[in-house]
Amino acid sequence: MHPEIFKLPDDFLKGVFLLSGLGGFSIAWYGVLITMGVMIGAVLATRIAERRGLNTNLLSDMVFWSVVWGVIGARLGYVLTSPSNFRFTSQDTIFSWLGKIGNIREGGLSIHGGVILGVIVLLYYARRYRINFYQYVDLYAPGLALGIIGGRLGNFFNGADTIGRLTTLPIGWTFPDISSDILGIFQADRNWAGMPGLCKLPSGEVIVTPICQVAETIRGPVHLTQVYGIFIGVILLIAIFYWLRSRRPGWVFWNTLLWYSVMRAGVEETFRLNPLSWKVYENTDIGIGFFTTTQLFSIPLIIICIVMLQRIKNQPEQPWEGVPEPKPDPKNLISSTAAEPPAI
Repeated sequence: MHPEIFKLPDDFLKGVFLLSGLGGFSIAWYGVLITMGVMIGAVLATRIAERRGLNTNLLSDMVFWSVVWGVIGARLGYVLTSPSNFRFTSQDTIFSWLGKIGNIREGGLSIHGGVILGVIVLLYYARRYRINFYQYVDLYAPGLALGIIGGRLGNFFNGADTIGRLTTLPIGWTFPDISSDILGIFQADRNWAGMPGLCKLPSGEVIVTPICQVAETIRGPVHLTQVYGIFIGVILLIAIFYWLRSRRPGWVFWNTLLWYSVMRAGVEETFRLNPLSWKVYENTDIGIGFFTTTQLFSIPLIIICIVMLQRIKNQPEQPWEGVPEPKPDPKNLISSTAAEPPAI
């Protein structure tokens, strides 16, 4: 378990190309797993579109641009809901601060932010090409669930990324000691940045010392919210393939958004170590808290989803757009013609 698939030595490019300051390039599991989920989702969407007679070439363009803008929206959503992680300090320059905001290789994407900008792209395509928005957006649901699964697995590889609250429940899990050789990931200070109780300077720098790292109270036991998120993605994926049997466009999209918001706000976010924007209840023994920014945002979103699903439920089933009408059987056509009396 390590956050990086591979990493070039710091002096690699210097030795090969006689360039300095360009070493240390690495590829992280977090990005690779999300990308794999999106790609598999795109293949599934294309196959479903073919069976439904939809425009697969147009769908490919829509997938590409919605993913590009979806990543931007997901990062912006995370930055806006976690402002304490992106404060501009006296040690920052404008370029280092922007680089900190744009660095998604160590985690930090908001699913809701990605969905919002991705949907805006689809609305643009639907308006420009006069297509049924819901018939296409429903096909994105499997990729969204797969992306959630890959992202949360990548969060776990990143260590304290999306870490859970400390808990006395038996399901709590204690992270290995930072000096342990069991999991090499934890020997990097940056992977401890989300742990509760660490000494963190105003600049954002994390100090890992025996004084700051107080035995089990710092490393755990904590809720494995990353694993909770993986289970949410699996449950959502199974449900999506059931919802895809519906012939009411929009049924899959709004159900996916509804149940992800419910499970994210009610299960994952409740046990996740996020600041409480509106502190209504907190139990430090069990490790739960209400309400985080994501939970507050989910409340109106859940209401909107319920209203839209009720409207869609009252609509009649529709044939898929572009599906050709069945052609008559030539044998039946001949027999029916022969049976007709001759014209006088």
